[in-house]
Amino acid sequence: MFLIETEKEFLDAFRPRDRKFVELPKDTRFPLFVRDYLAWVDPYGVRVFLVFTAPGSKRPTGIAFRRDQQGDPASPHMCEWCHTSTGADVGLLTTDANSKRRVGTNLCLDLRCGERLEAVTNRAGQSVLDNNKKLVERMARFAKEALGIDGNPDA
Repeated sequence: MFLIETEKEFLDAFRPRDRKFVELPKDTRFPLFVRDYLAWVDPYGVRVFLVFTAPGSKRPTGIAFRRDQQGDPASPHMCEWCHTSTGADVGLLTTDANSKRRVGTNLCLDLRCGERLEAVTNRAGQSVLDNNKKLVERMARFAKEALGIDGNPDA
């Protein structure tokens, strides 16, 4: 669990290049307590935003994804983070790595990976805490390897 005290702190979690796209979730109030991560889709359905804290970091990290490809129910995809295959709910999410390169991965298009993972974990009788920890670790790995963000959004 982590705390975001102000809107400025919330926006500062995102890289400067992404901040112009961030639209706070409706009815957001500060201070904001976040269990594992916070994800939401913009009102137009074009962007998906993610805020999490990487293991070992005290600062939240934000990523602004673009929904470049909608899921295709005829072609099943597996989410790289929660490993669920839900057809139309999984597709390509991309983000700018820098001014010349975009990176992307197949993810749940609404980033509700935690809810899906929790349902599967409960049915299997496994630890929700362990699986949520692994989920956040996968998010942090993507941020570090694809975007060069290592708990520091100003990178």
